[in-house]
Amino acid sequence: MMRKSIFRYLMVLLMLSSNGVFSQAKLKLWYEHPAQKWEETLALGNGRLGMMPDGGITRETVVLNDITLWSGAPQDANNYEASKSLPQIRKLLAEGKNDEAQELVNRDFICTGKGSGGVNYGCFQVLGTLQMNFSYPGATADQLKDNGYHRELSIGEAIASSSYQINGVKYKKEYLTSFDDDICLIRITADKPGALNFKVSISRPERGEASIAGQELQLQGQLDNGIDGKGMQYLSRVRAVLKGGKLTTEKEALVISKATEVILFVASGTDFRASDFRMKTEQVMAAAMKKRYALQRSNHIRNFQHLFNRVSVSIGHQLMDSVPTDLRLERFHKNPAADLGFPALFYQFGRYLSISSTRVGLLPPNLQGLWANQIQTPWTGDYHLDVNVQMNHWPVEVSNLSELNLPLAELVRGLVKPGQRTAKAYYNADGWIAHVITNVWGFTEPGESASWGSSNAGSGWLCNNLWDHYAFSNDKEYLRSIYPILKGSAEFYNSVLVRDEETGWLVTAPSVSPENSFYLPNGKTASISMGPTIDNQIVRELFGNVIAASEMLGLDAGFRAILQEKLKSIPPAGNISKDGRIMEWLRDYKETDPQHRHISHLYGLYPATLITPAGTPELAEAAKKTLEVRGDDGPSWTIAYKLLFWARLQDGERAYKLLTELLKSTTRTDMNYGAGGGIYPNLLSAGPPFQIDGNFGGAAGIAEMLIQSHEGYIELLPAAPAAWKAAGSFSGLKARGNYTVNASWKEGRVTDFKVMAPFAPAKVKVKVNGEVKEVLSVKI
Repeated sequence: MMRKSIFRYLMVLLMLSSNGVFSQAKLKLWYEHPAQKWEETLALGNGRLGMMPDGGITRETVVLNDITLWSGAPQDANNYEASKSLPQIRKLLAEGKNDEAQELVNRDFICTGKGSGGVNYGCFQVLGTLQMNFSYPGATADQLKDNGYHRELSIGEAIASSSYQINGVKYKKEYLTSFDDDICLIRITADKPGALNFKVSISRPERGEASIAGQELQLQGQLDNGIDGKGMQYLSRVRAVLKGGKLTTEKEALVISKATEVILFVASGTDFRASDFRMKTEQVMAAAMKKRYALQRSNHIRNFQHLFNRVSVSIGHQLMDSVPTDLRLERFHKNPAADLGFPALFYQFGRYLSISSTRVGLLPPNLQGLWANQIQTPWTGDYHLDVNVQMNHWPVEVSNLSELNLPLAELVRGLVKPGQRTAKAYYNADGWIAHVITNVWGFTEPGESASWGSSNAGSGWLCNNLWDHYAFSNDKEYLRSIYPILKGSAEFYNSVLVRDEETGWLVTAPSVSPENSFYLPNGKTASISMGPTIDNQIVRELFGNVIAASEMLGLDAGFRAILQEKLKSIPPAGNISKDGRIMEWLRDYKETDPQHRHISHLYGLYPATLITPAGTPELAEAAKKTLEVRGDDGPSWTIAYKLLFWARLQDGERAYKLLTELLKSTTRTDMNYGAGGGIYPNLLSAGPPFQIDGNFGGAAGIAEMLIQSHEGYIELLPAAPAAWKAAGSFSGLKARGNYTVNASWKEGRVTDFKVMAPFAPAKVKVKVNGEVKEVLSVKI
């Protein structure tokens, strides 16, 4: 009997595992036509290389990317005379003359040169475009149109494909950016011998030269560094392996004639941290070409799924997998109840994008992730430090992709030394600061305009992301590694805080509430102020984290005591204005744009945990009023942020409304700062234009609706809307303390859950069905 029971138990486990793998494999985007614009192409990436094929029939375009390809170069844009103006700027602010202070900031307290508008600052750029021109001898125009076309992206396998039939021949293309040999692969097949005839070329809008070397197509060049024109170098190699047919070359093209199968190998690299990039691309190419495609493909899937398959999410039973994704997006926005599975697909697509756009040891995803089709990417495709790069990482911890936070930690580590120079130049302060923007070259100076470039919040906000990795992982060695970064940031704020005579509080000055402005009593407007609310919240949170870290590590008792004393004079997490909202500034100014895209003064609600419905109910109510006035529209990242706020406030219906607002179809590509965000047909988020933070913020918001762990206990379904409560489940989501959680529910109640951890069973508090109970974790 015991052996039979064990056998049945093992069979059940195998069945559950198989069902999980099967359901993950079904996760896909699919379409009935080739992409007509870049915002319809399918995003593939392996953390370094990106590829976006349009699936064209007679002419196919595949946009290529390398996350390290940047123009510009390291620079020192500090104004080393800036600190001489600091006393006068602070004096004017204390006198309420913010407009005059802002004039002085614009004159003396911004970066030298052109800042983010200069060539020296640099820009994340497209690598190149691979073109394939196909011929189908004897095919009519009607056959080229009416051909059973199908195009898809399997986000459970990280493989895209397109297929169609012309003149009785079935054609299939398969695309992957390999997680095995770090190379892009395109496999093209025909089900009848000799039916493949096409040319392959590669190009770039500027600073790129295509050539043929033997039977290899190459694209190489050097970007502008803003100094002598000799910036980053890059190289792409393209080779083809045929079954049947003939491979020849002509000027700047490979020519394939009468083949049955063709595999294109695209190996690319830059000299970013790799002076031997030419040799490396040759080695990668050689290794990949020796491997059977089936083995390359299976290794790629296995390595990708090592990350992706950690989490599964199922919501409801109303699935519309049989509907093309572009139509599905349109229908969901109009009637979300008819497709409850779509949010789960969008969430998993967000996880897919995280895995595809960064890797340990390289760079974090930028404003574009790692996908761009332009030389001058919007907002330079850099790292914005006033919400955007932070939002890019909000889903990774809860979504069981914890190691994907490490590239950001290393980027921040690289900002410390230049940030120390900036702290001295502008504030004569200890520690380090980064303001609003940075790049791969370590830019920490203020931006080129006081209205947005003078924020003090950037470096402290980054420290929140670094701390979150510790909070979720409990990795003490990691904490020891980042402690100097956190301490250095706290040293800066400790140095620069000044006492506001009106309130007696210690505040930053000068600073801004990111990108927003207000009216002064004299009718003029300004952005520069003392102690914007976000700075106060960041200082309060950072000091608390550094105090906790120093205690755990047994370090810096003296500095800890200084911070503990300073905390007594830091403004509270929020001050409530006469109209019931949380004040955005130290004074109760009237904002120039009540629906402004940034909602920085709710930082204490999310990502920080200073404002909670249970712990600070008055501030939570004030946060709700703040959000009501701000409205529900905006660029996609703004809508995603509002979704997160409402989830933290545990208003599932409003959070779901924001998710529905985010998931609205758009084709706009104009530069947008206000209402009108949404999602492109390929499910990438639109500012517009494309900006990936909306994807990541949306994924984080969905996770926040399913699980929260910031109140000292794990809460299941804290902000699930009524539409989701009929039935659902998730497995593999993470909670603070390095816990992994599985749960299932039916008719609004959690019916089963499990809390697991990689250490000995421990007591953990879980709020389930409205009741906090103590359970024992299971060791994994």
